This record gives sequence, structure tokens and C-alpha cells, in this order.
Amino acid sequence: MKGAKRARGASGAKGAGARGAKGAGAKGARSAKGAPRSRRPQIAKPAEAREIEAIRRQIENVASARTPRWNADPDDVRRSVLKLVLTLVELIRQLLERQAIRRMEGGTLSDAETESVGLALMKLQETILELAKQFDISPDELNLDLGPVGKLL
Repeated sequence: MKGAKRARGASGAKGAGARGAKGAGAKGARSAKGAPRSRRPQIAKPAEAREIEAIRRQIENVASARTPRWNADPDDVRRSVLKLVLTLVELIRQLLERQAIRRMEGGTLSDAETESVGLALMKLQETILELAKQFDISPDELNLDLGPVGKLL
């Protein structure tokens, strides 16, 4: 038993030395002239069908997660056009609202004008929501995807 341990210990030391040299050689080995060893270029292996399908599914998931851009489907043109028009009217309403707030804070609107503008903007918003409801368009759909710029509203 003791002899076996000694034999293993001796071979272990021998192996450790070989591993140490091997490990050092792999990191920064140089040829006899001191130049680094050239690595063989690795050639990519062709993708399997299941890998290609997995990539295709990932692309479809990412593409479907985006807000769809306005696309007038021939069967649904009326609804699509109304959605576009309501989106633009909502954008204008929000701009008018911001402008009215700036003018109110700046003191350029009288109390009567502030009241009148406020009522008009509220009625416009109600009208937009009523028309959207008639055509089964949720208020969240009243937006446009502007690509890299982001959403309109």
C-alpha cells in the first residue's frame, strides 16, 4: 500500500510538471525563433435545421412584439383610415392642450378664454373616444410607430 502511494506520488509529481509545462506552453508559446505560433482559422460548421428554426422563431417573436405600423388592409380600409385620422386629431388636441396651458401660465388667456378652451378640448377628447368606440378601436391603438424615432404619442 505504501509503495503504491509512493508510486502515485512520483507519477503525480511527474504529471504535474508535464501539466505545468503544457499549460504554460498553451498560453504564450513561441517558436524557436521567438515568433508567436500561428493559429489555424476555425471554419464554422453549418447550422442544423432545428437551429435555423429556433433563430427564425426568435426573429418572429421580436418582430411581432413591435407596435404595427399603419397598414391599410383592403378589407378594413375604413377602420384603418379612421384610426389614422383619430390618431392625428388626438396629436393635435394634445398640442393645443399644451399650448393652452403655456398661455394660461403666461397670463395671455383670460378666465373666460381658459374656460372656453378647456371645454372645447374636453369635448374634442370625448368625440375622439366615441368615434373610436363606434369602430371598436381602443384608445391605446391611437398611436403610430415611427420606426427608429419611436411612437408618435
